[in-house]
Amino acid sequence: MASALFLRICTEKDNSHSWRVDSAGTWAHEGDPVAEGTKSVMKSRGIDVSSHRSKLVKKENLEEFDLILTMEHGHKEALQIEFPSHSSRIYLLSEMVDKNIDIEDPYGGPILGYEKTANEIESLLREGFNTILSLVSGFQRG
Repeated sequence: MASALFLRICTEKDNSHSWRVDSAGTWAHEGDPVAEGTKSVMKSRGIDVSSHRSKLVKKENLEEFDLILTMEHGHKEALQIEFPSHSSRIYLLSEMVDKNIDIEDPYGGPILGYEKTANEIESLLREGFNTILSLVSGFQRG
């Protein structure tokens, strides 16, 4: 949800930055399709995520990105421990708006949980957009 929503926001803002946005999980099963609840909620927002497949975070993936945003403290901590050379570029999404909260994973729950999560992610991305821009600019390699 977060990567698709972020790309939508970039398009809306006509941001000229050349973005490479991706999604990977700390404990994902490689190749799984998105949950039906995710497909439904994103479709209602005009976003098709049906071709997305899950993948695990790997060191070579992290090296390609200037900023890594996680949904939960456990994800952030796990990535910082496993990939210490990238720890300064790993943040909670909520930190983009000076909060320190987890975004609950709705997987397996009711559709209302997926909607709540999508709303929360979108709100944090919109409110934290300028912080994201600032951090990415600060980390970009020349």
